[in-house]
Amino acid sequence: MNRRSLASLAALVAVAMVLTACADDGDDGTAGESPAAGGEPTGEPIVVGSTLSLTGAFAATGAIHQIAGEQFVEQLNENGGLLGRPVDWTVLDDESDQAQVTQLYERLISQDQVDLIMGPYATPNILSAVAVAERHGYVLPQHTAVLAPLLTYECQFPAWSIGTTPNEYVPEQLFDAVESLPTPPQRVAIATNQNGSTDFVGYGLPDDDSDPGMVSIAEDRGYQVVAEIRYPPSTTDWAPIATQIRDANPDLVINNGIGVDPVNLLTAMGQLGYQPPMMFSLFPAPGPPLGLGAAADGLMSVSIFESSDATAADYGEDAAAIVAEFESRAQAAGLPYTAFETQAAASWNAWEILVEGVENAESLEHQEICDALHEDGAETTFSGELSFDPDDNNFWPSTQGIKQIQDGTWVMVWPDDRATAQLRPPVG
Repeated sequence: MNRRSLASLAALVAVAMVLTACADDGDDGTAGESPAAGGEPTGEPIVVGSTLSLTGAFAATGAIHQIAGEQFVEQLNENGGLLGRPVDWTVLDDESDQAQVTQLYERLISQDQVDLIMGPYATPNILSAVAVAERHGYVLPQHTAVLAPLLTYECQFPAWSIGTTPNEYVPEQLFDAVESLPTPPQRVAIATNQNGSTDFVGYGLPDDDSDPGMVSIAEDRGYQVVAEIRYPPSTTDWAPIATQIRDANPDLVINNGIGVDPVNLLTAMGQLGYQPPMMFSLFPAPGPPLGLGAAADGLMSVSIFESSDATAADYGEDAAAIVAEFESRAQAAGLPYTAFETQAAASWNAWEILVEGVENAESLEHQEICDALHEDGAETTFSGELSFDPDDNNFWPSTQGIKQIQDGTWVMVWPDDRATAQLRPPVG
């Protein structure tokens, strides 16, 4: 797979700076004084605005995106900036509140008049940001939204793809993985957060009874669904859910959850003296489950990259340097899990998509950036070459796999060509 290095980034920046230096200052203010390759960028900063969930329910994951973004912008500026100009990143705390996301992106665009925007974390927040971006005609790279059928704006660009039908892709991949075991599970309990993306994976689109999801696909593949639970995102009392799961006695617990949902559920089950034989959680913050120790061992989730992966060497020296620097910053920030993994990789992808769009357009005009990404795609360090087809809502063929906590570390276990460890069977 072709991987983008920081050296090639510097070369592209240098080319863009030469082209810019040869042009007169345009009305859009994109031209700047060209520094030497790798030198200090000059001129007015290009301002990128975004929100992140720095507090609230999504804060554990928002912190990962903040560290990755700060690292990317710093390295970008060290390599000449963007179009020869320095880049500033303005981050506002959306407090994990979808309503605030709308207000804050309106402020960033209408009042602060930022040049570019970057998406927030979590699908509901991203949907709100996309609506604002579309009203104003802004390009929006976004890290993690998976509700592909609803992301119809042609200038939103996903940095993490589970294809155009994640409500089918995720269940099929999970069941393929567990059915590779000598004794596959037969009885499943499914607990689904009614948040947009997690509910979508669990049940498909709400207005389409024929749309498949985790529950219907499990039944179609011959599993006995012994418990089916839907809970609101605001859930704080996990004991009733834990009790229902324990009493159902499943072989596999599937938590279509987000953030610290699996931590809350595992803790509640542990207080009942119960540990599920096998468990999968959809979009957990990566660090908090590890804090549970043995109670979380064997937990599975989805991933596009794990730095514990032995194949990480295939990504090149620049990728290794990115991973090491992130881990140093995450440790300094006190993150409970400092490894560069799927959330950080998605964040890095999003920034590379934005930079490539601007460089290839040689402009800060949003329609030109959007057109350039459709025409040329983007080279990313951790997901390779991406192409964006508006007919597929810009979602590219998935590189997702299944990871599992083994001996206190997340490792890739599925599919076979990406696995660095064997999927461990149920406990007990």
